[in-house]
Amino acid sequence: MIHVPFFCVWLTAGLTDSSSLRILDKRPDCTQQGLDNCKIKNCSSKRMVVLVQNAPTGPEWDSERVGVWMDKHGPVSVLNVTWKIKSDGSVYAINGSEINILDENTNQSLCVQFSYKLNQQLNPNYRMWTFSLDGVVVEPGHSYMVLVYNLPEPEIGAERIQKQITIPGCDDRRIEKAQMCRQNGSLWDPHTKADLSVDYEHKKLSIVVGFEAAEYSERYQVSIQCHDFHYSKNVSKENRTVLNVTFEFGLWQLSQCEMLLMIQPFFIRCKNDCWRPKTKIQYCPNYLQRTYIIKAAVALLVIGGCLVYLLWRASHKDPVKTSSSAAKEQPQGFQVQERRRVLVIYSLDHPLYKNIVLRLCAFLAKNCGTEVVLDLLDSTRLGVLGSIQWLDWHREQIESSPDKILILCSRGVQAKWRAMCGFKQVSLREDARSPVGDMLSPALSLMVPHLIRSASFEKYIVAYFDGVCSEEDVPSPFNITVRYKLMKQFEELFFRILDAEKHEPGRVNLIEGLSENEYYHCPSGRDLRDAIEAFHAYQLEHPQWFEDELLESSELEDEETSDEIYDDTETTTDVIPYCAPESARVTSHVQTGLYMAGDFQLSSTLLVSRT
Repeated sequence: MIHVPFFCVWLTAGLTDSSSLRILDKRPDCTQQGLDNCKIKNCSSKRMVVLVQNAPTGPEWDSERVGVWMDKHGPVSVLNVTWKIKSDGSVYAINGSEINILDENTNQSLCVQFSYKLNQQLNPNYRMWTFSLDGVVVEPGHSYMVLVYNLPEPEIGAERIQKQITIPGCDDRRIEKAQMCRQNGSLWDPHTKADLSVDYEHKKLSIVVGFEAAEYSERYQVSIQCHDFHYSKNVSKENRTVLNVTFEFGLWQLSQCEMLLMIQPFFIRCKNDCWRPKTKIQYCPNYLQRTYIIKAAVALLVIGGCLVYLLWRASHKDPVKTSSSAAKEQPQGFQVQERRRVLVIYSLDHPLYKNIVLRLCAFLAKNCGTEVVLDLLDSTRLGVLGSIQWLDWHREQIESSPDKILILCSRGVQAKWRAMCGFKQVSLREDARSPVGDMLSPALSLMVPHLIRSASFEKYIVAYFDGVCSEEDVPSPFNITVRYKLMKQFEELFFRILDAEKHEPGRVNLIEGLSENEYYHCPSGRDLRDAIEAFHAYQLEHPQWFEDELLESSELEDEETSDEIYDDTETTTDVIPYCAPESARVTSHVQTGLYMAGDFQLSSTLLVSRT
């Protein structure tokens, strides 16, 4: 068998030696036993053609093999091709053979010509003469067309053999150790580990992800995703063999027991399109194990106490409880233990949208027992302190307490955030008409830096009104937290305000009157639903409503000069109900900026101006 290591190859310009179609090494000849005159020559454009009766017959295909050989660049994938010469009288007319190989993926080609003269039909071992082209460097996953024929060729009816050979991908054991496959991460096994720990006091879950770094990837992106969130962290190898990445979550963020862990490497050959190992993480068993132990211990104590009590009662022959007394012991729904305060941040997109915000505040106050801080209801203090000081004071008060900041996202919120990031500045009609002006932009500048800190993360709640707003209205910094869809997920939002869990092991807590199908059964909830539907209907009739609310510079000046006319001549009265003590007055609540609720009765109204 002849091993041919070198030839002249036509290459496509710009390809490196490590990936071009070529032969590995250079050797002087291609002789074999019984054949002393074999030479390797470059393929020539001049082709000898003879009459059919003087031409030899075509060769016969033998085999092909794929493997990995060592090169100066490292291990490379190679193709070995073998063919035979038919043992008939035409062998004496053969002057040599020619082989062409074409890479069908890149159109690269090579051509090798064997020059020899056969004196016997069979080799010294009495077998057919066999020739082989070995060590052809090929790309994993590529397809090659191999063409072989004997020389000289006949004028017509040339006898050629050809075969399409597809090289296995890097997932094949024969190829995976090749240098180009290793540069794609073919041998990388990250041996991923995830250690979970739960801080029950602060209701936090920590996940430490450990994995082994690869030889040809310097950086990695580690991601953890669930139904409600997606967090990613980048990490560099920096000559380390084992990398660790830590994630921390509030337990209230996790609505499912299963999370998906994914590690994205950036290998030098596949770059952003490399194989990404994935692992599923079950955190509930770790979280619930201690909970179940505690509950089991409590249950045993309770059962033991009940048995002692029953035995004591039996010894004193007390009568059995009646059905009416037993009915009083049936479990009740979730009980709100502590009143919370909520600072509402929003954008004055439209008079109808402002109406929705006000009616949501009324609903929170009357039906949820929540104190609501709203700029429109605290104009006196806001005028004295200024917007920045007013917002910062409330933020500090809330961060040092269990209270929350509710951010209602809308078209205006997204537009103003983009303006803060360098896009076109926006001015809304309602901001120009409002006595407090644009409160959203200073609120974002103050609160976004605090939002991204893990210590302040749970203080912020992000929501939007489905039907009149969408998730696209949520600015990018808020993508790190859960976005609540109102009023479909209002009950979940309220559990978040209370720092309570809706889903607990073995039970689901419910608050009567807050679900999507129940909240509008009370007067304040009905007003809120009507306000949402009114704005939705207006949007359908006016698709360009938001663009109509944007002010140009000239219009902004007109709005500023016409504020008095607007306030005096175009004011209508809109009655917004809220909860207060029967003896309270509207003015006292406007000064404090708080809606009060609880066991109070609906007895006062608030006058709001709108066009």
